[in-house]
Order: sequence, then C-alpha cells, then structure tokens
Amino acid sequence: MTKLSRRSMLAAVSAAAIPPVVAAGARPALAADDVYPSNTALYADPARTEGVHYARRFRRHAAFDDSDAPGDSFPDTAVIALHGGGIEPGTSELCLAVAGYHPAGGATGGPVHDYWMFEGLLSAGNGDLHVTSSHCDDPVALATVAGSRRAVSLHGCSTDAAGLPSGTAAVLVGGRDTTLKTALLRAYAAAGVPAIDAAGVPDLNGDDPANIVNRTLRGAGAQLELTTPLRTQMFGVNTRAGRKSSTLPPFWTFTDATRQALAA
Repeated sequence: MTKLSRRSMLAAVSAAAIPPVVAAGARPALAADDVYPSNTALYADPARTEGVHYARRFRRHAAFDDSDAPGDSFPDTAVIALHGGGIEPGTSELCLAVAGYHPAGGATGGPVHDYWMFEGLLSAGNGDLHVTSSHCDDPVALATVAGSRRAVSLHGCSTDAAGLPSGTAAVLVGGRDTTLKTALLRAYAAAGVPAIDAAGVPDLNGDDPANIVNRTLRGAGAQLELTTPLRTQMFGVNTRAGRKSSTLPPFWTFTDATRQALAA
C-alpha cells in the first residue's frame, strides 16, 4: 500500500471541502432533474425536516496517529449511499452490509468500514430528495470520503437508464478507481452476479472527478449502479420497514462479492 503523507491527506481534505463547480452545459446526468442543487440547499429548505422527510446515518471508526514519523494509518475504505431510503430502494441496506453491518443491526463479522448515507423518508415522491453525486456537499460525507484511500458508492438505476432490456438484473461498475473496478468485476463474475463495466454508459459511469466517490485521498472510487430487478431480488419484503429483516441470498451474494473485492 502506497504511504500517504499528512500533507497529502490535508490537501485532499481541503480540496474535498470545497463544493464542486460545474460548468454550464456540463452538468452530470440527472442533475437537471434535481429539485435541489446541493445537500446544503435541501437542508436549508424550511419545508424539509430531518428525521421526518429525510435522514442521515454514518459511522466513523476510531483511528489516530500520534507519531511524528511518516505514517500510513488513514482509513482504507468508505462506503456511501447518497440516495438511500425510498430514493433508490435497497441502497441503504447494501451500504450497511458492504460496510460490515447487518441492516437489522450488529456487525456481520470481518472487517468493518466507515459509512455515510442519506435516506428519503417520504411515503411518496422521494425522488424530489435526489441530489446528484457531483453536487453532494454534506460536510460529514465529504470528510468521510476525503479521509479514505478509496470509496464505494451504492446506487440504484432503472434498466432503461442502463440501456438494458426490461427485467435485466445487473450491476454497472463505474468510477475512476480502475484497480478496484477490475477487482469488483472479477468478484461478481466469480459469484455469478451479472456485472457490466459502466465505461460504456456515460450517464452512469461515475467518472466525474467531482463525483463524491472520486474525492478520496487518491482521487478515485468505485460507483455501483444496481438495476431495479437486481435490487428487487434481494428482499422478501421490499419496503423501507421490511427490507432490513428480509434479506435474501442474492443480497448476501452481492455483498460478499463486493467485500471480497475490497479485501483483495
């Protein structure tokens, strides 16, 4: 593992703390459809109340470096779900499981990772709470990703958006971390999870440097876009209340393959 100096880490964190500037005409996919241009704008809306309309959950594990010698003690992986709850159903539960925690509570065994998620709690219309990945400016999310060597972001997409036939269960693997992408694609192939390199799907390839998943210490992460049919296969009761306690074998097959790639 390449060692990272404190100066490099602080520079990366400083860069991540500045909301990305997106040139006119170059807005990422789906941004034009968003009601809110950023998380900050959403949080400032008096019509939205945290804990009623939306929620944020995160866990950052204790770490320290009190030596003046060069160190390599930075967190390895951050797992994030920007559109959890009812926005892109199933991604909250996947975020927890990939981070090493059962959606119903408690660690599952093995390594645990820092995580952050934003969840829509509305009974309907959760899409209004969608903030595109390159516009995410939540300070805890930015700090969690910026302080990690790499990151994995869980998303949901329709088969239409992925350019796939209706009913196709698959995950599109994108992001700027080509090494991690390769490991994920291999792990999914070995586990029998249908996986596609998202490089050929511009709207979902996750390669924008401003995408929060790419704002790690190394400037790269992996974005996982799971089609609706794949996520539907993962739960016996596909509701916000029911998903956490009704995970099915496909859920754990996907989770285990993802964690194996992270451990490689």
